[in-house]
Amino acid sequence: MQNVFLVIHLIVSVILIFVVLVQEGKDPGMRGIQGASSEMNDTFFKSNGGTTKEGMYIKITTTLAILFLITTMALVVLSAS
Repeated sequence: MQNVFLVIHLIVSVILIFVVLVQEGKDPGMRGIQGASSEMNDTFFKSNGGTTKEGMYIKITTTLAILFLITTMALVVLSAS
């Protein structure tokens, strides 16, 4: 049973790392020098209200973080017995 949780834990951690790296930062970076904001791109996703790309990434990151926490706690409990 511990091996199953270990495999799930590794898969969730790799996907979580990938999703966090794919997200854009809130800092405009070099675009801030020119006066452009990050709100100027992704007009299709910005006009859809709650179904934005950023909102989707936040939900996926939160779900994966909760799964990561659950698998971590399960591994600790299983290794203690």
